[in-house]
Amino acid sequence: MSVTAAGTAADASPAIHTTGLSKVYGRKTALASLSMTVPRGEVFGFLGPNGAGKTTAVKLLLGLVRETSGEAWILGKAPSDPGSRRHVGYLPELFRYQAWLSAAEVLRVHCELAGLDRPTWVEEIRAVLAIVDLGARANDRVGTFSKGMQQRLGLAVALLGSPQLVLLDEPTSALDPVGRHDVRQIIRQLRDRGTSVFLNSHLLTEVEMVCDRVAMVDHGRVISTGTLNDLLAEGDCRFRVSGLNPAERAGLAPTGDQDDDGEWITIHHLDPELIPTTVERIVAMGGRIYAVEPRRQSLEEHFLQLLGEL
Repeated sequence: MSVTAAGTAADASPAIHTTGLSKVYGRKTALASLSMTVPRGEVFGFLGPNGAGKTTAVKLLLGLVRETSGEAWILGKAPSDPGSRRHVGYLPELFRYQAWLSAAEVLRVHCELAGLDRPTWVEEIRAVLAIVDLGARANDRVGTFSKGMQQRLGLAVALLGSPQLVLLDEPTSALDPVGRHDVRQIIRQLRDRGTSVFLNSHLLTEVEMVCDRVAMVDHGRVISTGTLNDLLAEGDCRFRVSGLNPAERAGLAPTGDQDDDGEWITIHHLDPELIPTTVERIVAMGGRIYAVEPRRQSLEEHFLQLLGEL
């Protein structure tokens, strides 16, 4: 899959900016005081469990619902301004296209809805179908598509018109491992051409592979935000060691926080700067090292840790 270069230069304003954005339905707070900035050309992950407020935030950004309080700007414009959506692509989590239409016909309908110049339709449709690997199925009816293929078609719709910002709501939920890999490749290519991607998902391991920064939400509130390097604590480091007596093996961790299965010694929460020092100590004590495997905390582990602290 490949994505062609964007035809529009990035504006100076952020792709997304919100301050205190909130939505309340009766007594239920769906989103509470969301403040964030997504620069142009960045892949931003908006993460959390089902019911955390992610889809509500997307609807507010697209002007599909009105905020209870706070403000939002999309590409420098308010969501209520039709101009804010002219350069935005959107893949909703739940969508359905008419089963009797072909893939190309679905895309022609959305070319018209998006106000694209009619002479560009043929090339636009060809290009986006190629990106999502549906070029050979352009004239096949949607009713013959698998759920994963329909997901690809929805992504093609979101890419019409080379948008400056693409909002993806659970884009890999119906895809097999190959399809998820392809979507990750598309997201990276969008970033490379300067397109901003707002990725809304509960699949933390997926977005960890592509996001520049993330915000984590739970029960309508942001509980953590930043780059992956900022958020993820140092993880464990495993050492495969021989030649040390039990006392020497037990004393490797500076804080004593380690496990030993007789072959591998795992030191928990070890600062990467201390890994070479630990190796030197093992060698100085007469030990032999066969492998060193550092491991950083995952987004899932970080999220579960945060939930445990709330």
